[in-house]
Amino acid sequence: MKHFSKILITILVIVTSCKTTKTSTDTRGITNISTKKIINNHYTNNFHQQTINARLSAKYSDKKTSVTVSIKLRIEKDNTIWMSASKFGFPLAKVKITPNRVVYYEKIKRTYFDGDFSLLSKWLGTELDYEKVQNILLGQAVLNLKKGKYNSVIDNNLYKLSPKKEDKIFGILFFMNPDNFKLNKQEIRNTKKQQLLSVSYPNYTKIEGEQFPKKINIRATDTKNLTTINIEYRSVEFNKELTFPFSIPSGYKEISIK
Repeated sequence: MKHFSKILITILVIVTSCKTTKTSTDTRGITNISTKKIINNHYTNNFHQQTINARLSAKYSDKKTSVTVSIKLRIEKDNTIWMSASKFGFPLAKVKITPNRVVYYEKIKRTYFDGDFSLLSKWLGTELDYEKVQNILLGQAVLNLKKGKYNSVIDNNLYKLSPKKEDKIFGILFFMNPDNFKLNKQEIRNTKKQQLLSVSYPNYTKIEGEQFPKKINIRATDTKNLTTINIEYRSVEFNKELTFPFSIPSGYKEISIK
């Protein structure tokens, strides 16, 4: 099901870097703290559970089509991300991501893909890895903020972090919620390709002591297209014993991403 494949690939492309943009500043009601403390607080509130068993809905739309699918999501932290998509109860596609492998198949056209992140990275023009994809689903920064140097300002009642050294082509902005230091938004731009992507987390819900994103909204634009993906978690359980069943059905045709 090509739309489910697009949902996965668009989620992956969010981890590209981008050039920073200027926004208005509003400092009302927020304590001005150091960038180091903002980053430390973000990682203090990192996700601490070992597994996730969730159900979610994902609505994909572009200028030609709009489709909503139901997805079963299972994550074993730092090891496996597994998704199974269906519509009206009929199975459509299945995806399994591990640190060294990305594999999925879709039932309508009876095709499958089996490769590693290097192939996806080449196709998307940016470096991808398992940790970045996992962080997007958990509301964490896609980059390791402790390994870079960042400036911070208070912007529209959020802490905005940007790299001290700007790249001429790529750049990235992080917007942190002052209440829980989880991400409110990651904003991404590729100046050369005139691409702008943002992933936002409108609200979080507290589950077993964890701040977990209730929704994830993705918006990708370029000179010709606008693509949006709205993800909403319907149910979430932690630390359940999980299985990740996956086998490519016989007779399916392998496809490559070029």
